[in-house]
Amino acid sequence: MPGNGEAATQHSQDHSGEGSAFVLSRGVVMLFAVACGAAVANVYFSQPLLVTMGHDLAMSPALVGSVVTLTHVGYGMGLFFLVPLGDVADRRRLIVAQLLLLVVALTVVAAAPTAAILLAGMAAMGLLAAVTQTLLTFAAALAHPAGRGRVVGLVTSGVVIGILLARTASGLMADLAGWRTVYLASASLTALLALVLYRVLPRHGDAPPATWRYGQLLRSTVTLFARERLLRLRALFGLLIFASFSTLWSSVALPLSEAPYFFSHSAIGALGLIGVAGALAATVAGRLNDRGLSQRTTGIALALLAASWLPLAFTRSSLWALVIGVILLDFAVQAVHVTNQTLIYALHPTAGSRLIGGYMVFYSVGSATGAIAATSLYTVAGWGAVCALGAAFSCLGLVVWAFTRHSTPGPRRQGDPSQRGPSALAKR
Repeated sequence: MPGNGEAATQHSQDHSGEGSAFVLSRGVVMLFAVACGAAVANVYFSQPLLVTMGHDLAMSPALVGSVVTLTHVGYGMGLFFLVPLGDVADRRRLIVAQLLLLVVALTVVAAAPTAAILLAGMAAMGLLAAVTQTLLTFAAALAHPAGRGRVVGLVTSGVVIGILLARTASGLMADLAGWRTVYLASASLTALLALVLYRVLPRHGDAPPATWRYGQLLRSTVTLFARERLLRLRALFGLLIFASFSTLWSSVALPLSEAPYFFSHSAIGALGLIGVAGALAATVAGRLNDRGLSQRTTGIALALLAASWLPLAFTRSSLWALVIGVILLDFAVQAVHVTNQTLIYALHPTAGSRLIGGYMVFYSVGSATGAIAATSLYTVAGWGAVCALGAAFSCLGLVVWAFTRHSTPGPRRQGDPSQRGPSALAKR
């Protein structure tokens, strides 16, 4: 915790308007990571629980499928409509308010007596789970520029673990005490984190221009994409790597539930434990970015991502091939993801929430594209076609990197557009 002598980085800024300095210790970085993992896990809890939910609330198969869709749609909306608020509001209050509203949404889901209320609760839960990116941006803002990549990597490792363990944890908990318990437990944890974060985090002190309005704030997100080539390129990388990631994780349960494996849902969910290796990639990539090796890190990671689909293609005949492929894929995806976030945040630190929120919209598009394409392709052409699709996404990313690696400008730390007000952005 702050002031315990374990300071990893220090960022002195006027958080409260009184010139106070805040020490970002390793303990606070870990708190950010835990909070991010707990928040984003809510988006993925439902995937092993769909059948049970459907039986409990007498939902048709089509309606059951909309549970996941609405959750992700809500998350995408939160990325665009809520995350940018971090650039013009006290981030501590914003985070705590979203977490408390998330507690309400989780409670509604846990107590839902009808399908309509469940779906409304899921959409609201997805919307508010986007607080993950506000937390990440706040951690990046508090970090010293020289150690920002390491901090982003550590916090992102929490996100990775939250995503990958969500399915396993919810499946096991539902087997023990029912699916509603999953959301009640998450509501309790979220409330506790809201209290701890309120007590630990400083107030955000980068005073925004008084002329900002909400509509102008959203338009400025679009303007930033129009102005910044590096942002557009990194958003494209984000879309492609998460399309590849989702291609695997949205469809791998299908071959594993068939001959020769016939794995149970719990066994399939446990596969996520292997993917936790991706958390290691997040921390390694963060340190490499701090050393100025972002281009090399991106290229090597994209090459590993493309290579991962070769062992994955042998999933039906070898579990070891699947394990190797999963480790390579998750390691590569998280390395590129951390590099992307570190670079785009450095473009305009005081516009960090808009930059990260806009980038993550492309992450959502890529995830949805991979999931829809993979499950549809498996039905008509089998696992080999799914692997070819994942490899195609990966190779396209590698080709884009190869053609742009010498022509992409680095982040500019000066000339932050948010300091010039909305009129300056509009003129560009």
